[in-house]
Amino acid sequence: MNKPVEITKLSPKDFETDQEVRWCPGCGDYAILKGVQMALANTGARPENTVFVSGIGCSSRFPYYISTYGFHTIHGRAPGFATGIKLTNPDLDVWLVTGDGDGLSIGGNHMLHVLRRNVDLQIMLFNNEIYGLTKGQYSPTSRPGLKTPSSPYGSVDAPLSPCVFALGAGARFVARGIDTSLKELPITLARAKEHKGASFVEIYQNCIVYNDNVFGEFTEKKTAQDTQIHLKDGERMIFGKDIKKGLRFNQDKFALEVVILGENGITEDDILIHDEKNRHMAFMLCEIEAPEYPAVCGVIYCNPSESYDHSVTAQIEKVKETKKADFNALLRSGRTWIVD
Repeated sequence: MNKPVEITKLSPKDFETDQEVRWCPGCGDYAILKGVQMALANTGARPENTVFVSGIGCSSRFPYYISTYGFHTIHGRAPGFATGIKLTNPDLDVWLVTGDGDGLSIGGNHMLHVLRRNVDLQIMLFNNEIYGLTKGQYSPTSRPGLKTPSSPYGSVDAPLSPCVFALGAGARFVARGIDTSLKELPITLARAKEHKGASFVEIYQNCIVYNDNVFGEFTEKKTAQDTQIHLKDGERMIFGKDIKKGLRFNQDKFALEVVILGENGITEDDILIHDEKNRHMAFMLCEIEAPEYPAVCGVIYCNPSESYDHSVTAQIEKVKETKKADFNALLRSGRTWIVD
């Protein structure tokens, strides 16, 4: 009698490769790489069943540094490659790695449709609000006034919010993380992996060379508890070093506002309870920004529906059941001719 095969539990180190990791010293990508390796180990991922697909940019070096299958593809088109991989082998665990330029500029159309279709992929968008690989041009998420080689007098573009974009495209799972938050980031990535359908995770990532400390107003460790809120489904949106700050819905302004427990009669009953399935609230949470509001992190929206790859596979199987293929008849169907 054959003994059952024992599956060895892997550690984050098992997902490291022998390649030299080549990002700028101090780049936030190092921390994200560690967070992903932790998430893979914690969720029992298997290298032989995992694929990382990337486009072009600093973030897109990722497949070289993860001991799984990987595809380093072309600028902005990673969603197309990832979709093809998932449809060809639906059992594979497919991750898509992109940046704010690669994924939202030249790749914006592809990103829109992979979210609209709800392909079962984990999409990590590293947002450093700059083009790092090509030497610091402003990107779709750069803030107005940013001076770069392509905007020497300051950018006049209106910035795009990746999470608002994802919700607008019909994403069923939207989350946020911070590169250096290695306590929370692996948990968020594990949730993304667990979700069946397109999981969109924006990760605030510091570019130490071209846009250093752009997120400093809410990533400084000494004040992070007062400038970040990590959402948990079914729990009140309370944060702060003293656990006294919270988010309340102001009916007069029809907007969220930060309130202090104990001031002006504010109690816990006034604080909103996070509901991952509330799409309208998700939009509001994605739109608020520091420093007036805390940086919203964790799973913002999660409302699963049937994934595109599952629907395609089911359709193929149904057709197979109702129609028997005759390749010989197919070759001789339609307009044919004989060559003497």
